[in-house]
Amino acid sequence: MTKNNIPAKNEVTMAVRWENTKGYFISVYNELKKVHWPNRQQMIGYTGVVLVSVAIVGLIIWLFDSGLSFVLQKLFDAFA
Repeated sequence: MTKNNIPAKNEVTMAVRWENTKGYFISVYNELKKVHWPNRQQMIGYTGVVLVSVAIVGLIIWLFDSGLSFVLQKLFDAFA
């Protein structure tokens, strides 16, 4: 390619950046208007589900960790 075939860069000015930023926030606002927001009862229910799920997963991780620690401690005691 010769130098004459290279496309010229578009000049990015502060006005162009401002318009792009403004357009972005207008698009975000329009998308947020389409969101179905939960009511108070739904939010309480969802929060309860999340808290119970976190407690169950934490309990499962704690059980596996305790079991593995017990097995490894017995192995170290037997071979050390």
